[in-house]
Amino acid sequence: MNSKIATTRNNGKGIMTGIMFVGIAAGVWSIAALMSGLSHAGWQVSELVRSYMVALGMIQEHETFLAFYTHIKGIEYIIAVAFLGAFPAFFKLVNTTKAPVEIKNV
Repeated sequence: MNSKIATTRNNGKGIMTGIMFVGIAAGVWSIAALMSGLSHAGWQVSELVRSYMVALGMIQEHETFLAFYTHIKGIEYIIAVAFLGAFPAFFKLVNTTKAPVEIKNV
């Protein structure tokens, strides 16, 4: 019976080591990507963030005021829908009644 427990513990150790290796590899890769991006941006964090936002389409040129206004209104509607969805859940969390608890001596 004890050998079965030891085998199970060894399997868990191998899985944990594998997960740690994948996490370390992802961390090293992300730091290398960040340093590479910073070196291409002249070591300016704001320029790196701006280039990522342009690449993702978050910052874009608007040729007319109407195009800009339409973009801003779309973002405003998304924020409004998120608020209307989150507020009832927050209100329910905050507005809970506490029931009294009796303590019995044993």
